Amino acid sequence: MNKTLKIDITRWLAVASLTGLIALGLAWEMWLAPIRPGGSLLALKVLPLVLPLAGVLKNRMYTYRWLSLFVWIYFTEGVVRAWSDSAPGNYLAMVEIGLCLLLFVACAWHVRVRLKKPAVPVDQPATIPAETP
Repeated sequence: MNKTLKIDITRWLAVASLTGLIALGLAWEMWLAPIRPGGSLLALKVLPLVLPLAGVLKNRMYTYRWLSLFVWIYFTEGVVRAWSDSAPGNYLAMVEIGLCLLLFVACAWHVRVRLKKPAVPVDQPATIPAETP
């Protein structure tokens, strides 16, 4: 698999999991299992997830780096709510955990692929820099 294809795959995995987290957060707090009937202001928790969406779509390396750390906040929320909420909230929290893990793997893999240096061709000897006095 070539580098360009890996970058495209990781990019679209990140976009899909990020938009999934945004959609899940809104649906969860507004309709599926809100804390209060009719929805709550807790739906605003997805606003910070909208910020990295533009950077991921533009393939900015810096965005992938900080997003891979930022997603752990939502992972932690998912773990807490999976443990403490009743159904269907705990099932939605498990989906959130899965999406967070997918987003982290996609971001980490994307950064790793983009920073990997190309291998030296076999038919071409590696050059050793000359020492300067």
